Amino acid sequence: MAAVLALVAACAFAAGSVLQQRGTLQAPAAGDDARFLVQILREPVWLAGGLMQVVGWVLQAAALDRGSLIVVQSLTTLSLVIALPLGVRFTDQHVGRREILGAVAVIAGIIAFLAAGTPAGGTSNPSAAAWWSAGLASLVIIAGLAALARTRRGAPRAALFGAAAGVGFALQAAVTKVFVGELGHGVASLLTTWSTYVLIVSALVGFVLQQSALKTGVLAPAMAASNASTLMFSVVFGIAIFDETLTQGTGRVVSAWIGLAIAVFGVLMLASSTPGTTSEGTRPDQRVPDPGSMP
Repeated sequence: MAAVLALVAACAFAAGSVLQQRGTLQAPAAGDDARFLVQILREPVWLAGGLMQVVGWVLQAAALDRGSLIVVQSLTTLSLVIALPLGVRFTDQHVGRREILGAVAVIAGIIAFLAAGTPAGGTSNPSAAAWWSAGLASLVIIAGLAALARTRRGAPRAALFGAAAGVGFALQAAVTKVFVGELGHGVASLLTTWSTYVLIVSALVGFVLQQSALKTGVLAPAMAASNASTLMFSVVFGIAIFDETLTQGTGRVVSAWIGLAIAVFGVLMLASSTPGTTSEGTRPDQRVPDPGSMP
């Protein structure tokens, strides 16, 4: 059941990302102008994408409550495959041979990782030390990637912002796994537990960084970097926080990490694609359709 919920969540996340990108591209402010975060709230298509993201999160939370963090996050990463063709249809994205090969490498790597690693086990009560270490490490990595992204343009900018968002989303998923267990204790309990507030902060950080990645207008590297970063850090958090393990045996463990490396290679292929773009990533002749014309 966890696997099915994760796959349906991937579909919702993919649709939400594409709709939100369509909305961000229609906001008049530039991607480094904080006003665009307010302007997108007036775009119906962006709001529709946000609703799909919420649906995806609910499905993801249900999956996390039933399964391994590593497995669930690996399967939701498949939203990349769904998002690329949707991007071609709704936001005029160009997907060429390089993007296709990169996407195939990402997906093949994820499948190899799950097949060889078969993640399992874990604890439902991680230590405070594990949470503090994960939180502080995430903060440092996110700040570094975001700072570097502001010095780049086009695909590299989208990839760096997407990777930073992915770290936030991985932490959000890890906290969600704990948060879901608190739901049965009532509203009063939710207001006094740390997981509620860390969940909100990590979600907001991931949201802002993801919108900045989508605003570049280059969907492939933004989605690929976000998904791969979320996957990689979910693996790290699953092992470091929840004590989840991979299948015993040197050969299988090595094969699993090779699969993850292939996925990273696919991300690099996507992030290094350089179609003709403006400074914000959209092609000069690219016209973003009005939301009212969307079928």
